[in-house]
Amino acid sequence: MEQTEVVKPETLDDLIKILHSIFESDCINVEEVQNIMESYESNPQEWMKYAKFDQYRYTRNLVDEGNGKFNLMVLCWGEGHGSSIHDHTESHCFMKLLQGQLKETLFKWPESKSHGDMVQKSQRILQENKVAYINDSIGLHRVENVSHTECAVSLHLYSPPFETLQLCYCTVGTLLTSLPANHFPPNKNTF
Repeated sequence: MEQTEVVKPETLDDLIKILHSIFESDCINVEEVQNIMESYESNPQEWMKYAKFDQYRYTRNLVDEGNGKFNLMVLCWGEGHGSSIHDHTESHCFMKLLQGQLKETLFKWPESKSHGDMVQKSQRILQENKVAYINDSIGLHRVENVSHTECAVSLHLYSPPFETLQLCYCTVGTLLTSLPANHFPPNKNTF
């Protein structure tokens, strides 16, 4: 696929407009989306209004519902907070670090009827302004803020938007039933 020149978004609003334009097409270039998201320089004054933290767990805060083809969320990770091992229900997931660091651990899909530990594929530390990408063909993952002194904030784009996700029970590799992909509505602090 032909690579187009990356238009650098100057603001979060610019990024949202560019993403709307990209997702008007039925054919999306994963590298293009990743490059656009990475070219946006994190500015807390722009995304802080979406950053709602919870004392006990990470939060998902809706920024933009896209044009029906994606949604954009700010995820807030308190000290030591992390996700369960999960899939993305056939969605593409782009994750940009806005603040702090996150550890991403990738896992193989559990074999059907297997009972044992989840098999780790890789692990990496994601730095501020970098973008990670995952979809279900890559595997499952867990994301964690391993810092006990600093919060982390990430910007996630899911395409197509999803309403549920599957969680894995870590020690036996069993997929649990689909659960709602809860998120906070824009500027509201309720589920």
